[in-house]
Amino acid sequence: MTTQSTLKPISEHGPCYICGTQNPHGVGLTWYAREDGSIFSEFMLTVKQQGPPGHVHGGASAAVLDEVIGVAIWRAGYNVAVVNMDINYRQAIPIDSTVTVEARMTGKEGRKFFGTGEIYLPDGSVAVSCTGIYVEAPHLFEESRYRE
Repeated sequence: MTTQSTLKPISEHGPCYICGTQNPHGVGLTWYAREDGSIFSEFMLTVKQQGPPGHVHGGASAAVLDEVIGVAIWRAGYNVAVVNMDINYRQAIPIDSTVTVEARMTGKEGRKFFGTGEIYLPDGSVAVSCTGIYVEAPHLFEESRYRE
């Protein structure tokens, strides 16, 4: 199994709320790419992202999934932004527990790019899953993002 310790991290991008190191209010995730093009990270959300007592806010989960699916599509060579997300909340995510997020690009149709992602609890069960539709938006992103 591919783990973070066996891969080089993908370069982060500054002030991003989810994966930038320059945002003092950000989550600070580090992304890793597998050979199959999927993206993943192991991380922990804290009381700063709390919604229901002791659990992660659904919006924090959505933000993580938006970013990781976008990263998978960006790594495939497209500067995109999300236009639609369909999120299924299956289980609450406890704060201060190490979870894993994974995502992949699943297709392209005209201007639309499709991706899926999941957040897994420590026991391997899916807490949150998402399908997303993205469109190219190069005017929002620098050309070299996530292309190494």
